[in-house]
Amino acid sequence: MDVKSYIFFNGNASEAVDAYSKIFGSEPSMLMRMADAPPDMDIPKDRKDWIMHCELPIGEGSIYLSDDFTSNVDDPTSNNRAMEGCSVMVNCKTASEGKQVFDGLAKGGEIRMEWVPTFWSAGFGTLTDRFGIRWMVGCDEEPASA
Repeated sequence: MDVKSYIFFNGNASEAVDAYSKIFGSEPSMLMRMADAPPDMDIPKDRKDWIMHCELPIGEGSIYLSDDFTSNVDDPTSNNRAMEGCSVMVNCKTASEGKQVFDGLAKGGEIRMEWVPTFWSAGFGTLTDRFGIRWMVGCDEEPASA
């Protein structure tokens, strides 16, 4: 069994894929545009370059990303609300790697919990990135002994 997070965007998935590719040092293993959809899906012309499906490997796992072609980019109550009730968790091997990922995701976003050492890990923090995606970043490195 394999479980993946599937993250939806409102017309800016390409920008997110570019940002996440740099932050995680990875390239999409699969990327389909809305233009690749069968004609009977009736994709609006101005959304043909939107991402239909993307898989981005991250470490030993991956995330899926897509634009929601049914969303209304002009209506703030449409599918472009901030992500709630869920976060994408990234666990790095070291605190320095975790801090680098955390800082990359935090650019232009909102830090919810600063990157700090905890009783369970040498580093952990939470944030909402500039795309409205909530992240938790931690590491396997043991905390410094008291």
